[in-house]
Amino acid sequence: MPKVRKRTDPFGAALKDHMAGEFAQVMVERDDGYVDTSLNLATYFDTVRKWPSHQRTALRYARGRVLDIGCGAGRHGLYLQNRGHDVVGIDSSPGAIQVCRERGLEKARVLSITGLGRFLGGFDSILMFGNNFGLFAGPRRAAWLLKKMAGMTGAEARVIVETLDPHDSPGEVHLRYQAANRKKGRMPGQARIRLRYQDHATSWFDYLLVSPREMQEIVAGTGWEVTRTIPSSGSQYAAVLEKSG
Repeated sequence: MPKVRKRTDPFGAALKDHMAGEFAQVMVERDDGYVDTSLNLATYFDTVRKWPSHQRTALRYARGRVLDIGCGAGRHGLYLQNRGHDVVGIDSSPGAIQVCRERGLEKARVLSITGLGRFLGGFDSILMFGNNFGLFAGPRRAAWLLKKMAGMTGAEARVIVETLDPHDSPGEVHLRYQAANRKKGRMPGQARIRLRYQDHATSWFDYLLVSPREMQEIVAGTGWEVTRTIPSSGSQYAAVLEKSG
């Protein structure tokens, strides 16, 4: 097996290759050896007509100035920008940000979710699509980041998120992983993963998948509350968070 180069940009490299018309397949590797090859890069370039209905419904709740966290190839940010919103897209992948800029997203910068701050300005909506609720990594970091988001947004702000319910018909390999997580004191849907593409690989990081009930528990006490859940035909769903109190 060829040696991989760590701390490189597999996601960005794959997006650029796909946009150039080359075949690109990103692998999501979990720390128990499970490998998921189902990530379809073409969806990152889909137009709104091809988006699942729960995403189209959830985007109707976007208002005002929008921060798109984990913007990928920019499909959601570009849609909102074209509808008159002032959109700032951020992603930890330099390649993804390059793709966003080439596709026309006017405000796109390399920044991880942990780098959020008031230097970005104020926002009316924060978007976390593509299962990007997972970027919270765990309950403690979620609470910290949601409080930061509260300080970057007005009283009528919304956080629009997407995730996947890990308890919705999981296979045996996932049930074993969830059981091991519980023994370690971790949430069942908390996965230690890395992304790989060709000889590129990220370092290992935590990614969090939650049920609607678990999301409500995580959000409680952060200044936000889940006001709406938007289901899909599968285990994915979107949710709208608004300021509590």
